[in-house]
Amino acid sequence: MSTPILLVAMSALSAGTYAFRSSGPALRNRIRFPERATKLLEIGAVVLLAAMVAITTVPTGTGHLGFALPAGVLVGGLLAWRNQPMLVVILAAAGTTALLRLVGVT
Repeated sequence: MSTPILLVAMSALSAGTYAFRSSGPALRNRIRFPERATKLLEIGAVVLLAAMVAITTVPTGTGHLGFALPAGVLVGGLLAWRNQPMLVVILAAAGTTALLRLVGVT
């Protein structure tokens, strides 16, 4: 691919991304969602996050699911539920998994 075509493509994608992202604040006061739709969107976000956690927790293709990974996810989930900062949640989950694996729990 030649350089001018690449630069034009990058510029077009940049402009489109900027326009898309700036449309949210620009349309915030002009578009009103019904309260039921807002509630469903909030619930949908929680369901998607829970599904992502569930899929990440259970590794596929390894044939062996130990205790360390689900324990780390459980610790992270509990801390997130208690509204701890994201950095604390991530470090605690990773630390729990690492410590359990260090002592021989797989």
